Amino acid sequence: MPVKVLIPVPLQRLTKGQETVDGSAGTVITLIKDLDQKYSGLAERICEGDKVRRFVNIYVNEEDIRFMSNEETSVKDGDVVSIVPAIAGGC
Repeated sequence: MPVKVLIPVPLQRLTKGQETVDGSAGTVITLIKDLDQKYSGLAERICEGDKVRRFVNIYVNEEDIRFMSNEETSVKDGDVVSIVPAIAGGC
């Protein structure tokens, strides 16, 4: 069972409308790079180099990677990774 990645609506145009895609086990950063090979342009919207952009939140099994090992957080087969872009607004 591969890693299941939940894609937010703003990035679904890169995944041909798919809400979820399968990825490979490893670390969060290797997962993102692997997905970029399949869905060109995905990594540049999520990362700056090997770091996740500060306005993008990533969760592994509902745990924020910022409270784990950041980009080096391990992901294994069967894990669920959520990519959540920060939303700002208001008065």
